[in-house]
Amino acid sequence: MPHVKTNGIKLYYEEAGAGPPLVCIMGITGPGSVWSNHTALWSKRFRCILVDNRGVGQSDMPPGPYSSAMMADDYAGLMDALQIDRAQVIGCSMGSAIAQQLAIRHPQRVESLVLMCPWARCDRYARDVFEHLRVAKAKLTAAEFVRYIQLLIFTKPYWDSDAGYQTLLDGRLLATEDQAPQPLHALEAQADACVTHDVLGDLGRIGCPTLVIGGKDDIFTPRWMAEEVAAAIPNCELYLYADAGHAFHWEQLEDFNPRIVRWFSTR
Repeated sequence: MPHVKTNGIKLYYEEAGAGPPLVCIMGITGPGSVWSNHTALWSKRFRCILVDNRGVGQSDMPPGPYSSAMMADDYAGLMDALQIDRAQVIGCSMGSAIAQQLAIRHPQRVESLVLMCPWARCDRYARDVFEHLRVAKAKLTAAEFVRYIQLLIFTKPYWDSDAGYQTLLDGRLLATEDQAPQPLHALEAQADACVTHDVLGDLGRIGCPTLVIGGKDDIFTPRWMAEEVAAAIPNCELYLYADAGHAFHWEQLEDFNPRIVRWFSTR
């Protein structure tokens, strides 16, 4: 199994495709394999690097707290180990927080940047959302925890679609069959990284081409967060899907996947 030592831990990663490197950073609770429905297309153009973040999957899960800065340094070390000087970077949710820090702390490593459903700081609402994730993880079964997250990240049109709803049911079933679920302490540590992420004053230092993308109906990290991030990064592009939420990249998969290929290919 491919692991690298970085920043005092071992990170698990997989690769798909060939071409310019594209580092894919997933969100809270998600292993790198969650990118597979996207990299099925992206890997035809890019060398996609899919990583299990600190605290999930087959990577190390040391005690917390974690921070977005710490996790960005994990990725800088990963790139060192893979001999990647510069890469395109895409981050989803917590992954977008890590990606922001990577571009701030290691600007020479980021060629261009896509931030999916990002935030630069948490308000009281966001803090309570992440705090409640801890409570839900501690008290719910695996399937019920996944259902709670689904309620936060998918919008009504997806629930109303028979095909979409089936994927939600499938996700709950997969959670019950997971032989190595994320332990509570690791979820809590990742939530710490989300809550303490506060870089609004530093986003002006990001000089690479950047796209902020999300859903207009996101209730997990509402659209004002994406708009605030986009406004703070010089020359940043912003695109928000109508009738889509935090999981806009699933809800609008057929548009999102080629859109990302086009954007990175012209930067």
